[in-house]
Amino acid sequence: MPPQTPPSTQRAPIQHDWRVIDADEAAVARLAERIALKLARGDLVTLSGDLGAGKTTFARALIRAVLADAEAEIPSPTFSLVQTYASPRVELAHLDLYRLSGEDELIELGFDEYVANGAALVEWPERAPSLRHDNRLDIHLEQGTESDQRTVTFKAKGTWSVRLARVAAMGDFLSRSRPWAEARAAYLQGDASARAYARLTLNGRKAILMDQPRQPDGPPIRDGLPYSRIARLAEDVRPFVAVASALRQSGLSAPEIYAADMDTGFLLLEDFGDRVFGAEIANGTASQAELWRTATDALLVLSTLPVPDEIELPGGGVHRVPPQDRGVLEIEVELLPDWYWRAIHAGPIPPEIRQEFLAAWDSVFARLASEPKGWVLRDYHSPNLVWLPDREGYKRAGLLDFQDALAGSLAYDLVSLLQDARLDVPADLETELLSYYLRMRSAVDPAFDREAFRFAYAALGVQRNTKILGIFARLAMRDGKQAYLRHIPRIWRYLERGLAHPELAALKGWFDRHVPAATRNEPPNI
Repeated sequence: MPPQTPPSTQRAPIQHDWRVIDADEAAVARLAERIALKLARGDLVTLSGDLGAGKTTFARALIRAVLADAEAEIPSPTFSLVQTYASPRVELAHLDLYRLSGEDELIELGFDEYVANGAALVEWPERAPSLRHDNRLDIHLEQGTESDQRTVTFKAKGTWSVRLARVAAMGDFLSRSRPWAEARAAYLQGDASARAYARLTLNGRKAILMDQPRQPDGPPIRDGLPYSRIARLAEDVRPFVAVASALRQSGLSAPEIYAADMDTGFLLLEDFGDRVFGAEIANGTASQAELWRTATDALLVLSTLPVPDEIELPGGGVHRVPPQDRGVLEIEVELLPDWYWRAIHAGPIPPEIRQEFLAAWDSVFARLASEPKGWVLRDYHSPNLVWLPDREGYKRAGLLDFQDALAGSLAYDLVSLLQDARLDVPADLETELLSYYLRMRSAVDPAFDREAFRFAYAALGVQRNTKILGIFARLAMRDGKQAYLRHIPRIWRYLERGLAHPELAALKGWFDRHVPAATRNEPPNI
């Protein structure tokens, strides 16, 4: 059966309102699922319309999407007034105010706590006309042209204005990406970035929707440039598209891109499944030694590939892979004095101690600048590697995250893998795979300098783990993401391994003086 024509839409490019006309029941459910992708703690979502307009149908589809359970039993809260649902992403309260005796009853129900601790979905909000909230999405359903059709009007306030615009843009993108306009959407946990992901399913087929709006430049912090420009972070999806193409052409397992809108920031990607390396270890379904050896083999292949000056983009234009220069390395390590120091000392770092810190890096950065340059995918660790056992050899390592790729030292990705920030890599496995990598590189390149690579491995391990300490502190202090703090003791163990290199004595001295070993065992109390 050919896919049905999607309902027509009326919207402005930047909007507070959005209207979907003549949506059938399946289309209404898809709308609910897409709204659920953007639901966040602190939200109020209301559903209004006449009896039989489809409010409960919309509510059930949204709740099932939040719970990631298409068969979940969702009873009506008509008589209980409220039903609550716990999910890993957000706690959701479903309220039906039709029988509300008075607005004081909302206080008795603990409405403010529901919103403060999670999100609230409210049917019949007109029964509580004084109901107010900063981040509110009002959804009104009414009869469409045909008896089985509904017209759905959305009105957004606060941060929902931006999120609603992304939902509308998502619908436009999928309507142009046949047959995925009719696909079901399920939320996928992303990383610490502004990117968002959903798994689309349609008639047994699957794809991943990447949602990455262009990131506005932050405030200038040095030489008139924001952090993202100095650190050479991708600001839109173009680098992902370019690097994915280069990796796939070289035989590595990067996802195929089925459709792309590089202006709005939506990509439709091949779905590698859920067997990320971290989950495989947690579930005991694969050997860490085999997984990490396969990922090391992929890096050995990558080490033979030159970084092109330009990568052509579909539709025109090129992407130039930026260098991993001193500016990148330095701005990253400065995250430690900027954030981690503040976390453990409850105040800014004294200028003279900061200057001492930067001076200790001078000779390290100068030596790294002379390293041969190759591909640096930059976030080559367990959350971004997928086990693909049906493929062969190094192709069993699926690559997910490479939009920030640079031309730099090949040691960087190897240390990212062997000193994984999210889970323990035993020291003996690290030693074994580092030796294996050195041996294999030497076998194909007689000019390969093992000792120079060992220095780069140690120095970039210290650099990367220093950066991560700062990032995890920033995520906790600025963004309220406390879960990252549990990884900090592991990061210190890795950092200490690198600082043991005799040519990093100046850096070791700084850490020993200003962050002594006795203070490293527990994450900071933020």
